[in-house]
Amino acid sequence: MKKEELLKIQRDNPPFGGFLASDLKDIGRIYVSPGPIFEPALSGGGGHGLDLLFKAAGVGPGDIILNTWMYHLVPAGLLFDEAAQSAGATVIPGGVGNTELQAQIIVETGVTSICASTAFFLTLADKVIETYGRDAWKVKTAFLGGEMGDWMAKRRRIEADYGVSTWAAYATADLGLVAYEDGGEGYVVHPNRVVQICDPVSGEQLPQGEPGEVVVTARDAGWPMIRFGTGDSAFALESNADGTVSRISTLQGRVGAAVKVREIFVYPRVIEEVVIGTPGAKAAQAVVTRENDRDMIRLSLVLDDGADASAAETAAVETFKLHARIRADEVSIVSELPENAELIINQKDG
Repeated sequence: MKKEELLKIQRDNPPFGGFLASDLKDIGRIYVSPGPIFEPALSGGGGHGLDLLFKAAGVGPGDIILNTWMYHLVPAGLLFDEAAQSAGATVIPGGVGNTELQAQIIVETGVTSICASTAFFLTLADKVIETYGRDAWKVKTAFLGGEMGDWMAKRRRIEADYGVSTWAAYATADLGLVAYEDGGEGYVVHPNRVVQICDPVSGEQLPQGEPGEVVVTARDAGWPMIRFGTGDSAFALESNADGTVSRISTLQGRVGAAVKVREIFVYPRVIEEVVIGTPGAKAAQAVVTRENDRDMIRLSLVLDDGADASAAETAAVETFKLHARIRADEVSIVSELPENAELIINQKDG
């Protein structure tokens, strides 16, 4: 079932489209995500499993967490709050905005961990250092919201520049927590979720290692989402005996964002990996064209000043081949790419 279908079903039969399998009196909250889609919050300790993320990161009693996620309408703020408290930490419900005040709070209360979008984390960190000096920055852990683009490369820079470990979970408003980081590769699937990686058109389950749509069944008798298509793309890293997935890769992008090159789907995530795996690379972009009845893919790299261009080109070629399973036809060094440039552009039909 696609998200668009759930939206239509709820409009035809508000508010929950007939999916609620609990008594209305058992609902603690109703969350509202864009659409709007209504999600009932039923009883469930630990922020519906999000406490597992905090425990995996070693955050608990003695930690003070500044939670900057929104507390209104959407579930993020309250779920992170509940999960952190369940793990034994102390929470400051900061919400969004008020940068100067929140920077003061970080310093004066001894905040050790921050829950935030990547962009707002950077804003807060820079404000603390600018206003109070580098020694005032005591934060050791950051739970960051997922982004497309060069997010993984950005996380590694954040870890190096601000002395923090970064952690993330994969969750959707419709399902809650689906999977979370535990220190291993990708995300480990929550024990109450059944995850499959499926062909986005046929719905058939795909072999391990092959990218497809993340399809989730929530083992929740009160709100049973069954084979819900998230629209996100990933591949299975580890599978259970029945073929369902126990560990998924980081997200490759949205279904439909991939470009087929010589019978292989290349996802935006592959270009992220090129940035991560190329010394001195700040940004990259791939352009796919069709020339003389052959698909061609060319990479453009933006490098730091003084970076070794020859070494970067070699590393980019090898990293791309490793993650895409095909070779790039050309790598070029460019001075810049447009701000928020797409990671992969399909010009085969243009």
